[in-house]
This record gives sequence, structure tokens and C-alpha cells, in this order.
Amino acid sequence: MAANSYRPTSLERARDELFSHIQRCGVLEAELDQREEWLADTVGYLAERYPDLSKPELSELHEIGQRYCMPPIKHGNSNARDRVPEEGADDHEGERDEVNAA
Repeated sequence: MAANSYRPTSLERARDELFSHIQRCGVLEAELDQREEWLADTVGYLAERYPDLSKPELSELHEIGQRYCMPPIKHGNSNARDRVPEEGADDHEGERDEVNAA
């Protein structure tokens, strides 16, 4: 038996192909309705390419594509001074100023 005998499932191959199509075609820059139309067409194409995929698997593939096409959530770029202080947070503000001034 070969050391690497794993064979990806049709769903895994279709998912990888979907990711590849998303990256190559520029759909991430499209408007939401255009992305939805593109995704429906592409999942339809993948259904023809992988006829053994069940309806639940095609639905899962569509959901995976929707999540992959969502805009990223921005983290870490907010300035702490711009945040609204929590209740009671101002009790310690003077202490921080005193420490910073020392």
C-alpha cells in the first residue's frame, strides 16, 4: 500500500476548485448581488463537474463560498483613545496620568 493513499472526496475537490475560481476571477471586488449570482452559477457548474455531489453537499458548497467571499473583519487598527470607556473606567484615569507623568 502506498504511503500516501488518501484520495480527496468530491466535495473536497469541488471546494478547492471553488476557492481557486474565487481567487482567480475577482469576484471578491464585486457587489453583493453580483457575487451571489456568480456563486450560484459557479456552484451549478461544479454540480455538473461533480455529479456525485448530493443536494446537501451542493448547499454546503454554496455556504462555504458565501463565507469565503465575505469581506474581512478589521482587527487591531483601532486607536484605544477613540474607544468609549467602560463604566467606572474613569476612576483609574488619574492614576495612569500620574504614573505617566512620573
